[in-house]
Amino acid sequence: MKLSILSCSPKCYSTRRLVEAGRQRGHKIEVLNTLRLTIGLDHGTPDIYYHAKALKEPDAILPRIGTSITRYGTAVVRQFEQMDVFTPNTAAGIGNSRDKLRSLQILSRHDVGIPLTAYVDDKRDVEDALARVGGAPVIIKLLEGTQGVGVILADKIEIAKAIVETLHSTKHQVLLQKFVAESKGKDVRAFVIGDRVVAAIRRTAQGQEFRSNVHRGGKAEAIELDPVYAEAAVRAAQIMGLRVCGVDMLEGANGPQIMEVNSSPGFEGIEGATGLDIAGAVIDYIEDQVQFPEIDIRQRLTVSRGYSVADIHVPEGSKYVGKTIQETGLRELDVVVLTLRRGGMVTSNPKGSRVLEADDTMLCYGKSEHMKGLIPTKAKKRRKLGKLPSKPPTGDSQS
Repeated sequence: MKLSILSCSPKCYSTRRLVEAGRQRGHKIEVLNTLRLTIGLDHGTPDIYYHAKALKEPDAILPRIGTSITRYGTAVVRQFEQMDVFTPNTAAGIGNSRDKLRSLQILSRHDVGIPLTAYVDDKRDVEDALARVGGAPVIIKLLEGTQGVGVILADKIEIAKAIVETLHSTKHQVLLQKFVAESKGKDVRAFVIGDRVVAAIRRTAQGQEFRSNVHRGGKAEAIELDPVYAEAAVRAAQIMGLRVCGVDMLEGANGPQIMEVNSSPGFEGIEGATGLDIAGAVIDYIEDQVQFPEIDIRQRLTVSRGYSVADIHVPEGSKYVGKTIQETGLRELDVVVLTLRRGGMVTSNPKGSRVLEADDTMLCYGKSEHMKGLIPTKAKKRRKLGKLPSKPPTGDSQS
């Protein structure tokens, strides 16, 4: 296998370990400076160049995209995707996870725990937002911060308001996040590869520091991850579209609280604490997957005119409840069921004999005109308005 690692830091621990692990397994490994890769676009032939020369297409890439080059780095990864080169982390996944607000917005619609969070722009809304996340103490986070930089703990409302207003005045965007008191100074990093957690550590802050990042002096220890936390980590990674990532979680009273999904996790802390060959596990996973490049299913399947991809929910009382997929007659309508989601489980390519239940969701591909009639109309939420006074208000009017 020929693997290209996209990295601007060839001498850092993580990159060196990946190169070492790959070569030990007999693979051809090269490190490409992401910023020296040039995108070429032409009719039907997406190309990429390195040092002004056409790059010989690798079997797979492993993006190690730094925060400062997210925009250009994701464009490069997207180009490799268009060339059908396998990448464990898609451009969309990297972009979504890199933006703290966007990642929490995506996670919030799924059944995974996240800390109560607010995002405001106007100083007049700050106090109300602070109250909604539980008041002081409160965590204030810069949207672009990494490795614990730009994370502030404010123990009083007045201090929190002053910090937010100061950051806003310098054009910084911030998140307000509920302080999870029971996990103060601690968090869990789960390293996800594919559909499993291969290693986990608990990071504990030292001294008066509340941030547990290893880069800030936090102590890391290997742990046996609770299955509930492992499931939450894998689910968060899948939702983000990442197959190699670090998932950071707080240990809350109500279970795991996802803080961040890191698309370019470091290896040094977790390998040092666990003694496991994490880099080797990443290489092995990529080797297993090179025959299955990531495909933008909506992009590919909707090329045919009049066809689309849609989620079809089966509500309580639906005529499909209790019927098998075959009995629904969807296939006769030129609609194919690709996956069936029930609770937290997803069944791919479900058999026609599968009986549908209330609250199932089918991912379908087929004729748009037929699928439109299958999607239940969403009930519009009515605003709660006060009753009109029985008599018109009195007073002078201006014309």
